[in-house]
Amino acid sequence: MKIGLIGNDLTNNFTKEVSERFGLENYEMMEMDQKSVIDLVKSKNFEGINITFPYKKDVVDYVDVLSKNAKKIKAVDTIIVKDGISYGYNTDYEAFIYMIKRHNIDFKDKKILIIGNGGTSAAVTCVAKDLQAKEINIIDINQSPGSISYDECYAKHLDSQIVINACPVGMSPKIEESPIDMHLFSKCEAFIDIIYNPILTKMGLDAQEMGIKRVIGIEMLVAQTKSAVEIIKRISISDEILNQVIHDTLIKNCNIVLIGMPSAGKTTIGHMLEEKLKKPFIDMDEVIIQDTKISIPEIFKRSGEAGFRKLETLTALKLSRMNNKIIGTGGGTIKNKINMDYLRLNGIIIFIDRDLENLVTYDPNRPLSSSVQAVAKLYEERYPIYQKYATAIVCNNDKIEEAVDEIISVYHKIVKEAIC
Repeated sequence: MKIGLIGNDLTNNFTKEVSERFGLENYEMMEMDQKSVIDLVKSKNFEGINITFPYKKDVVDYVDVLSKNAKKIKAVDTIIVKDGISYGYNTDYEAFIYMIKRHNIDFKDKKILIIGNGGTSAAVTCVAKDLQAKEINIIDINQSPGSISYDECYAKHLDSQIVINACPVGMSPKIEESPIDMHLFSKCEAFIDIIYNPILTKMGLDAQEMGIKRVIGIEMLVAQTKSAVEIIKRISISDEILNQVIHDTLIKNCNIVLIGMPSAGKTTIGHMLEEKLKKPFIDMDEVIIQDTKISIPEIFKRSGEAGFRKLETLTALKLSRMNNKIIGTGGGTIKNKINMDYLRLNGIIIFIDRDLENLVTYDPNRPLSSSVQAVAKLYEERYPIYQKYATAIVCNNDKIEEAVDEIISVYHKIVKEAIC
C-alpha cells in the first residue's frame, strides 16, 4: 500500500470515495490487526496513510515527528513519509472545529458529554477544552482513567448541554443500536455525531424528534478527509469544494424511500427514478417474496396481517442498512413506527399522494385494496400517518414524469437543508 486507509473493520466505509473526490488517486483500503498496523507504520513503506478505529492511539509512539495537535491529543489519523522520516497528524481536531463552527455550536461554559474514549474522542475532548467548556465527561464502557460509567452518567449527568457520540455503537450494520437514550437528556441543546453510516444514527433521529439541533457525522468524515488529502498531496482545498463534496456524498449515499397507498405509483416511479438517478430500485414486497419464497396473498392466508407485518419489519431493517437505493415500501409499512425509524436512518421519506378514485385495484397481490370501500377505509386510516412520516409530499395525479422530476428536485433540496 502506498496511499490508503487502514483499520479494523472498513465495511461500509466512505473514505475511499471521498478521498477520490478530493483528487487522491490509487487510494486503497486495508483491514489489519494491531500488530500489522504498527509494523506498517514502523516500516515507513508508504507515501501517506489514514488511520481509523481503533488504532489512532496505538501508532503514536511509532511516528518520528508529531504535529502540535497529534502530540497534544496523543492520537494520529494521518501519516506521511518524506525523505525517510514519518510525520503524524491529527485531522480530527480541525474537522470537528469546522463542523461545530458551521452549525454555530458554542462550547463555552457548557457541560459536555462525550460517548467513547478512543482516538476521535481524544480529539473532541481537546477541542472542548480549547473552546472553554465548563465540564467535560467521557463515557467508556471499559472503565479507564478520566472516564465515567454509563451508570454514573445516568445518575449525575443527564443535564449535559451538548452530547457527542464518538463510539462505534449504532454504526452500520448494527444501526438499530444506541449507546444512550437521548430522551433522558432534557437539557441537551445540541447532539453531534461522529458516526457517518448510517447517515442519521438512532441517537440522531431521537435528537431530531426532540427538536434538538443535530449534526450528522458525514460532515466530519468529509472535513477530516479533506485535511488528510491536503497533507498527503501538499495542496490546499477550499471550503467551497469541501461543502460541495459533503452535499455530493450525501446525494450519492442517501436512500429515497417512497411511501404511499397501494396503487399510488411507487413501483413505476421507483423504476423511473432508478433510470434518472442511477440508484437501484428495491421493492420491499418483492424482497419479502424472495426471502420467504411465498406470495403475499399466501403469507396473509397462512399468518394473517400480523404475520406479514413482522416480516415487513425485518425487511425494513435489512433495507435500512443499505446506501444509495430507492426503496418502494408496501402501503402499510408506515403502520409500525419501528419500520419508519429504521428507514429514516439512511433515507429521505417521500409520500406519493394520489386521489382516492385512482387507488382502487383488483390485483390479487393487493388483498387490502380489492374494493372501493376497502380502499376508502385504508385511505382514511393511513393518510395522517403518511403525512406524519413524510419529509416531502409529491402528488401523482397527472403526468407521472412530473412527479418524478419533482421528487428529484425535492430530494436535492432536502439534502441541502439537512447539512445547513
